Amino acid sequence: MQNLSAKTVVVIGGTSGIGLALVKAAAEMGATVYAAGRTQKNLDNARAQCPAEVNFRLADTHDEASLSALFAEVGEIDHLVSAATGADRTIAPFMQQTEQQFAAAFQKFWGYTHVVRTGEPHVKADGSITLVSGSPARKYKVGMSSLSCTGGAVEAFVRALSIEIAPKRINAVSPGLIDTAMWDAFGDEKQQKLAQMTAHIPLQRAGKAEEVANGIIFAMTTNYATGTVIDVEGGALLS
Repeated sequence: MQNLSAKTVVVIGGTSGIGLALVKAAAEMGATVYAAGRTQKNLDNARAQCPAEVNFRLADTHDEASLSALFAEVGEIDHLVSAATGADRTIAPFMQQTEQQFAAAFQKFWGYTHVVRTGEPHVKADGSITLVSGSPARKYKVGMSSLSCTGGAVEAFVRALSIEIAPKRINAVSPGLIDTAMWDAFGDEKQQKLAQMTAHIPLQRAGKAEEVANGIIFAMTTNYATGTVIDVEGGALLS
C-alpha cells in the first residue's frame, strides 16, 4: 500500500531533520520529489545527501510568492507535506514571556496556513496534505505553553479543513522528542541529555527522524485517513 511510484511529493521544510528524512524515503520509493528550504546553505547540505533526481528549491512558509512560484512550477501534486518550523520558540512559563515571544511561536501555524492556502489548489482530488504537529499539543509541561497552543492550533486546523477540502485528505503527524540537529547545541553531551529527557517514557529513547518520516508516509498513502493525528512519540503521551 505504501507505493509512491509515479507520485509527485512536495516537502516544505525538506532540507533538514524530519523533512529531509521524508525526502530521502519518498525518493527511494519512486516518487518525484520537490524539497523546499529557506536558505541556500540548507539546500546545498541536503542536496549532498540525496539522490540527484530530487528537486531542491528555495521557498519560505512566510513568503507566499515563493510558495506560489514553487507550486506553479510543480503543477499537480499527489502529496504535499509541511515540516517547516518557521518560528522562534521561547521555552518559559507563560507569565514569564512577553506577548511578542509567545506570539512568535505561532509563526509555525501561520506558515502552515500559507502552505495550505497556496498549495491546496494544486493537490489532486485523491491527494493528501500532511502537517507536522508535536506532542506538546496534548502533553502539557511547565514552560511549554506556546508550543502546546501552537500544536493544538495545527491539529484543530487539520480537523476543520478535512471537512472543507474533502475528498482531498489532510492529516497531522505528531512527533515526540526526536534526535535531530536542533539538539546539537548540547555538543558532546547530546546523547546523554536525550537519554535523560526520555528515560521516563515507555520506549526510553529519543525517536529518529526516519521513524517520523515513516508516519508521514503512512498518512500520505492510507487513503481512508483524514482529519486525524498520527502520534510517533514513543509513548510520551502515556507517561
